[in-house]
Amino acid sequence: MLQVSVTDEGPGFPPDFLPRAFDRFTRAEASRTSDGSGLGLAFVHAVATAHGGTAHADPTGPGATITLRLPV
Repeated sequence: MLQVSVTDEGPGFPPDFLPRAFDRFTRAEASRTSDGSGLGLAFVHAVATAHGGTAHADPTGPGATITLRLPV
């Protein structure tokens, strides 16, 4: 299993966002003032699924960790 994790120090995700984190056009921030279309995590999930792997989002206090796991 290959595992890649990326952690940032941004605002993170509210707990109620986690079930939708990998949906297309979904953003954690309710306001539309920041950049982004809500597709980044959807792409991560699509790549993981296409290769028989998984993607997981974890709030880490300030920020979040996204983990991609792929079979080798």
